[in-house]
Amino acid sequence: MRIISLSVDGIHQAAQRGLYDWLAEQDADIVCLQDLRAQEYELDHDTFHPEGYFAYFFDSGIPHTNGVAIYTRHMPKALIYGFGFASGLDMQGRYLQLDFERLSVGSFLAPNAEPGNEQQLEEKVGFFDDLQAHLHKISNKRRDFIFCGNWAMARDRSDVQNWQNHEDEDGFRPHEQQWMRQLVDELDYVDAFRRVNSDGDEYSWWPSGTVGEGDGWRTDLQIISDDLKHRIEYGAINKNKQFSSHLPVIMDYDIEL
Repeated sequence: MRIISLSVDGIHQAAQRGLYDWLAEQDADIVCLQDLRAQEYELDHDTFHPEGYFAYFFDSGIPHTNGVAIYTRHMPKALIYGFGFASGLDMQGRYLQLDFERLSVGSFLAPNAEPGNEQQLEEKVGFFDDLQAHLHKISNKRRDFIFCGNWAMARDRSDVQNWQNHEDEDGFRPHEQQWMRQLVDELDYVDAFRRVNSDGDEYSWWPSGTVGEGDGWRTDLQIISDDLKHRIEYGAINKNKQFSSHLPVIMDYDIEL
């Protein structure tokens, strides 16, 4: 099973840059997109409903902001919109989950905090605290999970180019690094790409907007249940095409739906 995840910086722009032509050549079973910046009614066109896929969208309700999508060749048994945090903070980001027989696949967009905006920073901290509790709870279920998305945070120094120039920036603050490490070290989830690729120069996001200009970050991850770690067959960040400031993450798993 091949899963591709990509944060698109606006789905219409990505489509104009050839995203759907490229996807048609990738033979993916599931495609998870984030940061659509479009309402679902604006995607009622064949371009956004590629042949052979079921298409599901979860927009923000606010024009030109966030939103996620999942394309799948296999019809899911159920759809889940949002994490359902009691605090309501899950609406600061976006999450759409498809449930299959024993596997759930989610498309996830984390909230960002603009520099100097203390309210957004507090909301982001609260969001990830709620998410950590949620991930701990579901780890006890007899179900495997693959969370694909733009996590807006880097875990280690190897995930940020020239990391020393970005300490205390949003996405690389000490408490954010700690949170990402706890996800892997204490909650026993697995960074699928890092399981098969330990190279230090693999980056998926360029804040400058252009791949290779400025410093790259690796914030686009497929986080998987521990039971799936031995089913990873291949992982790559595709550098041949640029559809946004992010690059596609391609993972192959020995899983049948």
